[in-house]
Amino acid sequence: MPFIGNQPALSYTSFAKQDFTTSATTSYTLDQPVANANELALFINFVRQEPTTAYTASGTSLTLTSATSASDDMYCVFLGKAVQTVNPPSGSVGNSQVASTIITGQTAETSIATDDTVLIHDTSAGALRKMTRANFVSGVGETNTPAWFVKKSAVQSISANTFTDVTYDVEVADTDSAFASNVFTVPSGKGGKYIVFGQCRFDTGADFDGILSIIAVNGTRTLASWGANQYYNFINVTGILDLSAGDVVKHVCSQDSGSSRNLGYADQGTVTFFGGFRITT
Repeated sequence: MPFIGNQPALSYTSFAKQDFTTSATTSYTLDQPVANANELALFINFVRQEPTTAYTASGTSLTLTSATSASDDMYCVFLGKAVQTVNPPSGSVGNSQVASTIITGQTAETSIATDDTVLIHDTSAGALRKMTRANFVSGVGETNTPAWFVKKSAVQSISANTFTDVTYDVEVADTDSAFASNVFTVPSGKGGKYIVFGQCRFDTGADFDGILSIIAVNGTRTLASWGANQYYNFINVTGILDLSAGDVVKHVCSQDSGSSRNLGYADQGTVTFFGGFRITT
């Protein structure tokens, strides 16, 4: 006949089994409470015992008619205690049992706290694992430090045809306190590839050729840009350097006007500056 009423929910069920450590006694304690002996299938030395004759049971108390010995093997199966579980057995759920909406459509987080966890797949273990946000982002990407940027607040006289270190008196940024005495020194443990740049501008009075803006590493001119001082031209030098801890980087300029020229500062803003930052180890 057809079933009338709500469809029963399907659940995973299993009969619980209990093994006993035997001794010379008739009294044992059950892991699960029962109403009477008929809810147990009791086995002694692999022989099933007759309920109410060989044993009685109530609640968690099991009482035998005859005492066991320490060498006996005894176990029971809870017939009246079919344990209903919320979770399926380990490894029993596959793709077809999981709804596609298990994640899709759920409320999306708009922010994440440091101790919140994210789900990742551990390739070596072949398992899903969780990781805190703090550990997840640790080591990801680069912070682009050390970084520095310095500029001039006053002019500097540069003799003609002389490679001259540019002096800087305003630090806009110096993340690792590595810029001092007009040079940047790569801190310990901070070697790697750096973007380094510098710009210079000389006062005019007459146009002239031959301005050099140079990045020098350990006293060696490494990057250079040449230009002419026409209409207050800005001469920029930029490049990527592979630097090691302890390397000294500085900005050098020269001009060939035939006489000393002022380098440096203008009312319109910063025209001579020097800086850089690490992009990778």
